[in-house]
Amino acid sequence: MKIKNKSSFKDPVADHAWFEKWALEIQTQNKRTYQRLPVQTSLGLTHIWGLNTDQDGLETLVIFPGARTSPLFWDLDRGLDNLGQNLRIFLVETNGLPNLSDGDTPDIKTLEYGEWANEIFQKLNLSSAFIAGASFGGLICMKFAIVNPEKIKAAFLLNPGCLQPFSMAPRNLYYNLLPIISPSPKNVRKFLDQAIFCKPQHTLSPAAEKLLVDYEVFALTRYKDKTAKPYYMNQQLTQVKVPTYLLEGDRDLLFPYQKSIQNAKEKISALQEVKVFSNVGHGIETYGPALEYVGKVIAGERSDI
Repeated sequence: MKIKNKSSFKDPVADHAWFEKWALEIQTQNKRTYQRLPVQTSLGLTHIWGLNTDQDGLETLVIFPGARTSPLFWDLDRGLDNLGQNLRIFLVETNGLPNLSDGDTPDIKTLEYGEWANEIFQKLNLSSAFIAGASFGGLICMKFAIVNPEKIKAAFLLNPGCLQPFSMAPRNLYYNLLPIISPSPKNVRKFLDQAIFCKPQHTLSPAAEKLLVDYEVFALTRYKDKTAKPYYMNQQLTQVKVPTYLLEGDRDLLFPYQKSIQNAKEKISALQEVKVFSNVGHGIETYGPALEYVGKVIAGERSDI
């Protein structure tokens, strides 16, 4: 695999220590411990968090996060409980994002991120599983679906970043650029309130929101981000033949839901269902009913959705 970009922390030792402390705070709040499952891939070390991974009789869900996030976001306020069942869950810290994985990344326009995802399945001895991705993670799910469809039972795309270009609307640009230009907790909270959440319906507890704000300030100030951002996969999506479920928040500023739905219906022949959640922002992976929907599909309870 050819390395295209290299991202890194400004002080790897100190910054990794900060991340470790942050992850421990999530575990303390949630009163549970994630298994640590580092594996070597073509992109270097890939760090994976696990829940119930030693229970082979359970269905398996592999989660890929969005850009400038961690898959641990999915479990803020014990969000994974909303899946409604015991699952083997693997939370992948994608290479090139601010986390414990190495910062090397491939050319995002190729299918190499899909090949990397397949390597993870191989290292974890997963013959097949359900996969889910938010934003950037949705793009990785689609790359993987093209490369190794036989290993995917179904793919869940949560406000994915691969179904249209990033919105250039002035309001979206303002709130996205604000914390990048001036990465203060105040500006991060403005970004979260306007683009990620939709309060009072789509929100987190004050303690969990503080963890999210702390991470964003850390990522913006400590990480030298050279990783390419997600793009509209367009005709590549016609190669996807695995069952795909699209979950959209109708208040997503980054990728407005109507266009994503239109393009998904036109390009993904295996699209099974589209679920739109009212008054939900881009950070749909933190919204309990969205994860409840994923859990019901995995359990074969679509008639109850």
